[in-house]
Amino acid sequence: MSAGDTRALIEQAVRRFGDEVPALRQLRLVLRLELLARGSDAPVWRVELPGPSVSRDPAGDARVEVTVPRPDFNQLAKDGRLRDWVDAYNRGHVSVSGEPAVVKLVGNVIERQLARAGTR
Repeated sequence: MSAGDTRALIEQAVRRFGDEVPALRQLRLVLRLELLARGSDAPVWRVELPGPSVSRDPAGDARVEVTVPRPDFNQLAKDGRLRDWVDAYNRGHVSVSGEPAVVKLVGNVIERQLARAGTR
């Protein structure tokens, strides 16, 4: 998959996530997205919100870091809904770290959205 295809896939995933969790849509945040690949170095992407603005950059100014194995990311980005992302996180396929207050805020907003949707 080319860098352009990956960028488009990341943008698609961020937009879908924003559609499902409108409270996060206007959050001003920089994410560091690491897509783990088998046997090679993992590409690191800088995702700036709102937007999204996506670039292949180490994202030194990121407040949240998300790590996902590439095959899982591809599946989640193409077909995943909010519940699928949460399930992947709970199973350990998606790892989130960073500033504790920001991670907690995003987690709380997602939990409230799931409760509203009745899919908790």
